[in-house]
Amino acid sequence: MTNDRIGNIIASLTLEEKASLASGKSFWETQDIPAKGVPSIWLADGPHGLRKEDRLHIRENGGHSVKATCFPTASALACAWSPALARRVGAAIGRECRAHGVAVVLGPGVNIKRSPLCGRNFEYYSEDPLLAGKLAAGFIRGAEGEGVGTSLKHFAVNNQETLRMSVSAEVDERALHELYLRPFEIAVKEGAPSTVMCSYNRINGVYASENRMLLTRILREQWGFDGLVMSDWGAVYRRPAGVAAGLDLEMPSSGGVTDREIVRAVRAGRLDEAALDALCARVLRLALAHAPQRKKAYPAPVHHVAAVRRMLDRHHALAVRAARESAVLLKNEGRVLPLAPDAKVAVVGALAGRRCRYQGAGSSLINAHGRPDFLHALVRGGCRDAAYAPGYDPDSECVDAKLEEKALNAARGADTVLLFLGLTDLFETEGYDRAHMRLPFNQLHLLDRLAGAGKDVVVVLAGGSPVETPWLPRAKAVLYTALGGEGVGEAVFQLLYGRACPAGRLAETWPKRLEDTPAARHWPMGPDAVTYNESIYVGYRYYDKAHVDVRFPFGYGLSYTSFAYSGLTLSRKVLAPGKAIEVLFTVENTGAMAGVETAQVYVAHRNSAAHQPVRTLAGFARVALKPSERKTVCVTLPPSALEFYDVARHAFVVEAGRYEVSVGRHSRCLLLHAAFTARGETVALPPAHSAGGPYGSFADNTFPDAAFAAIHTRPLPRNQKPVRGEYTQTTVLGDMLDSRTGRALHALALCAARLGMHFSNNPAVNRRVCEMTVRDLPFKNLVLNTSGIIRYPAAEALLALANGRLFSRGGTVRAERGRSRKG
Repeated sequence: MTNDRIGNIIASLTLEEKASLASGKSFWETQDIPAKGVPSIWLADGPHGLRKEDRLHIRENGGHSVKATCFPTASALACAWSPALARRVGAAIGRECRAHGVAVVLGPGVNIKRSPLCGRNFEYYSEDPLLAGKLAAGFIRGAEGEGVGTSLKHFAVNNQETLRMSVSAEVDERALHELYLRPFEIAVKEGAPSTVMCSYNRINGVYASENRMLLTRILREQWGFDGLVMSDWGAVYRRPAGVAAGLDLEMPSSGGVTDREIVRAVRAGRLDEAALDALCARVLRLALAHAPQRKKAYPAPVHHVAAVRRMLDRHHALAVRAARESAVLLKNEGRVLPLAPDAKVAVVGALAGRRCRYQGAGSSLINAHGRPDFLHALVRGGCRDAAYAPGYDPDSECVDAKLEEKALNAARGADTVLLFLGLTDLFETEGYDRAHMRLPFNQLHLLDRLAGAGKDVVVVLAGGSPVETPWLPRAKAVLYTALGGEGVGEAVFQLLYGRACPAGRLAETWPKRLEDTPAARHWPMGPDAVTYNESIYVGYRYYDKAHVDVRFPFGYGLSYTSFAYSGLTLSRKVLAPGKAIEVLFTVENTGAMAGVETAQVYVAHRNSAAHQPVRTLAGFARVALKPSERKTVCVTLPPSALEFYDVARHAFVVEAGRYEVSVGRHSRCLLLHAAFTARGETVALPPAHSAGGPYGSFADNTFPDAAFAAIHTRPLPRNQKPVRGEYTQTTVLGDMLDSRTGRALHALALCAARLGMHFSNNPAVNRRVCEMTVRDLPFKNLVLNTSGIIRYPAAEALLALANGRLFSRGGTVRAERGRSRKG
């Protein structure tokens, strides 16, 4: 494939044909023009497994999509702290995509975990941009190495599900670049994804889909990205403005509605055709590079299906390994774990069986090939005499006395109770945010009764985000599996019985209470905007600066063995501009079992002119050690590890001064320290951004609006709910219910959502997701989400009706008379 071929194709296209390439052909396919040599390619959801929809073969597939390996979600995989493992998982997903003719998998997601309440946090890696970016880059290299494109998402500042399609994320310049864009930058530069997916939301008032600063100046000009930018499904607002800003592909198909908008804009001189040509070149480059994948599309001949099944069996073994390396041992009082092979155990909890929580709900719902539940793994492991009782209803918080009594009876003959607890789809999913951080009441009630009966309770905890743990004293041990994929049952069995040593480390801080979290007072806000008053102080950056006691620190995790650190040295005592520094130290396994230690390196600038976190993660290394074995570890810190974003220069700089390097097990267990001097820039900042400003020190998460306004570049939003007569194209349907037209549109949209959305195998979750999605659906999406069934003139008429205005016979808008309830 050459640029000449692409140029020749573009030269042969009519304006209408060029515009048609700017949006999809269907829900999952790009547009083709066979007569001009333009192929179509297939896109499919990820990012923790292939979800290629196939509703024509539901009975054969056993679900709404093809069978695929369900790997640990990003929130779980991140706890392995292993870009190499992420790469292997990405490669496996890439191979499954190839087998089913999928050209681009829609992942990974690298949005920062601003709050543990975000319902989609299970799809994201970390609260730390370095860790998130490194893991995403690993995943991308794996999938792209198999010839399958990836789509880095959701670009950018998409940190909540509430009002995600319309809300403006108001974030200061430094936090935007240093925290929220940094993982994307690392993934783009080190992973080289084929595509980047823009988010639904606005950033400082401008939709991501038409944000030229984001899509062109930063992504392409500063980072050097040369791939395709696509929209999230239905994330487009004004399509010609998106083309001008750098948005190449609108997904899904708009039924030609936005194509016509592009044509009119070019002919009217409002859009330069050269921008459309550049868009076509990027679409063609992607389609021509990946078109051969369509030749292997599913369904396939029997011999091919058999080969796919053998591949899935091999990938299941990788899923087990990924789950095992990601699980985090949070507590192990009295070394109750590992269990002896002949231990008398009772297994309690519906999540231990068929209702095992191993993946998230939403667009990433995988039709898993392997069986994930612990009971199945227990039997396969030879433990056939363990008693089992579900103990609670996973679809409710209400206590079921009969289920509890059966659980207590099952536990009476056991020395140890393996109690499986966790969040179900009802509590966290794509489409809505969590209301609190508590485990379901019926699960905690059961824990109280089992602990009260004098049993040693080992909790196996599932969920995509942290939970409050006031119940921790009642458990002897806690193993956190996050959402560990289809291999989680086997992984848990191996870890509980000592066939493997826990090695996972938390990729986000676990606070003691929701009220302690940095964004607690500014979440989720709306209806117009959410203000990021905490600036750069997210996760451990906040907890350390404010001296907040936490339940489990960032990077925390226990092991069955022990490790010792010694001999920290730095390759340089004085660091010249543009140079890297090597951090060398020794790690020794001082225990009796082989294990893996994740050594973490943090950097602090002690005399900065700017307000700074106490320290930030600068590097890390996984070290596998046999008993009594020691290894010298070298972690190289590039100049970017010392940078901060200088708002006066509008650029990253390394500030001159003295820096401290700390090495240890987690962010609050740093065992080795050394210092060096960096020759860098002298910084002069506005007072609000300086070390003596409002963010220089703070004792809690108040972060007043006045302090945020001083560092933000635009006035803070009013955040007033619109009333009838003020509705616009971006007003959400849930805010239009005081109009009869608005109520009718809301009801119709809800019916359509219930017919078309499948986010969970739990009908109650699907109903709630539909309700929340339609509540937060912008009016503009009535056109975009109906593939042209509703056209812009009809939408404008409906909006006028909802606002209390009617069309006269001559076509002009006139004010509605009569009572307002007749809108």
